[in-house]
Amino acid sequence: MSAVDAKVIGPHSRRRIAVASMVGTTVEFYDFYIYATAAVSVFPHLFFPKGNGTTALLASLATFGLAFVARPLGSVLFGHFGDRVGRKATLVGSLLTMGIATFVVGVLPTYQQVGIAAPVLLALMRFSQGLALGGEWSGAALLVTETAEPAKRARAAMWPQLGAPFGFLLANGLFLILIGWLGHSSVDADLGGPFLTWGWRIPFLLSVVVLIAGYIIRREVDETPAFTEERGQGDVPRAPVIDALTNHWPDMLRVICMALMNVIPVVATIFGAAYAVQPAYGVGMDKTIYLWIPVIGNIVAIIVIPFVGNLSDRIGRRTPIIVGSLAAGLMTFAYLYAISIKSVPLAFLISILMWGVVYQGYNAVFPSFYPELFPTRARVSGMAIAQNIGTMLTALLPALFATVAPPGSANVPMTVGALAFGVTAIASIACWTARETYRIHLNDLGEPGAAQVDKTEYDRLRQQSIASPA
Repeated sequence: MSAVDAKVIGPHSRRRIAVASMVGTTVEFYDFYIYATAAVSVFPHLFFPKGNGTTALLASLATFGLAFVARPLGSVLFGHFGDRVGRKATLVGSLLTMGIATFVVGVLPTYQQVGIAAPVLLALMRFSQGLALGGEWSGAALLVTETAEPAKRARAAMWPQLGAPFGFLLANGLFLILIGWLGHSSVDADLGGPFLTWGWRIPFLLSVVVLIAGYIIRREVDETPAFTEERGQGDVPRAPVIDALTNHWPDMLRVICMALMNVIPVVATIFGAAYAVQPAYGVGMDKTIYLWIPVIGNIVAIIVIPFVGNLSDRIGRRTPIIVGSLAAGLMTFAYLYAISIKSVPLAFLISILMWGVVYQGYNAVFPSFYPELFPTRARVSGMAIAQNIGTMLTALLPALFATVAPPGSANVPMTVGALAFGVTAIASIACWTARETYRIHLNDLGEPGAAQVDKTEYDRLRQQSIASPA
């Protein structure tokens, strides 16, 4: 740990960077989640031909899935510029791409007005959202990691992680308020009612307000010392993506496998919702009640994430990731069983433990661990591409679960639970094979043979900075 880590970025700048990373990620996930909500409750009615409602729903969900295809492409695009031009420019570019695409969705004409052009434009905007998210998270995580105080990288990197639950709560909360205020029913949708006529556009149009706020905050942040030093020495690679794929593919493969831990949100919010509320499965849990499960889980996550981030700076990255991943995987059995017996209190309790608590062992730590696996010259490209490929693969899991446990299956909890636990086991093994990184100097990360700081010296640095407000 050197003076580069400790002194180049002061406490005021670190606080500004932490806020910028969290606010920007909140904006982007807010935009992402309002589309997800509208893809089920709005777009099938307004952007696709009338007739078969199931076909319209599937087509709408297909546009939602476009984002997961676009995310790896976005990681290549923004990863290249992040490693060539700088972390700050990448963050501003991804924020503007997401915000503009979301605002445009709010003013799009419907199928009744322009015909087939409506779903085409909708798909294009969704693809743009995916591109932006492919560069957003990695850029935000890198910004705070590369500017963190010595021995506090995990504590710093947990700030952008808070953006996802905040964005989820803002998006779902606003839609719940509008649905209640305008009297919309998801069961018997009134196409001429105020919600489907104009109310659904409000969350998309409001994104311009948070976009402007996020842009102002991010425009003022400093470039990271690690990238500035590399650029000053003329070490910026011409093709960082090629560098990452050629020289750092083992760690990219590890990140792809660890990113499969997104199986836990998939079980909680996508497959779990279908299993709980779709009549074909015969579970029949109330939709409104089930919607509160991820809300409560995200509230608990906001509380737990800072605690786990601080813990990781004390004990390392691998232990909380492995323990949290395996524990969350085991809990998928109990969670799906609670749904199968329609026990709402038990489902809430297990969801809080599975998603709100133990899953955060992975979720709060990977934003610092992924960047630490790569050197500065290929850090954005390596981690962004690998993380988004893993996320794209996770998006295929609901279809896999529905295939092996279709409606009418007698033992969904055991079948899907076993698959989910298998995925978390793969993530845990990948983490176990990686090198522990929390005591390696920032400038030496990702380099062969990089030495770890002596434990006594590391603990001294951590204690020295523990009272810092940054």
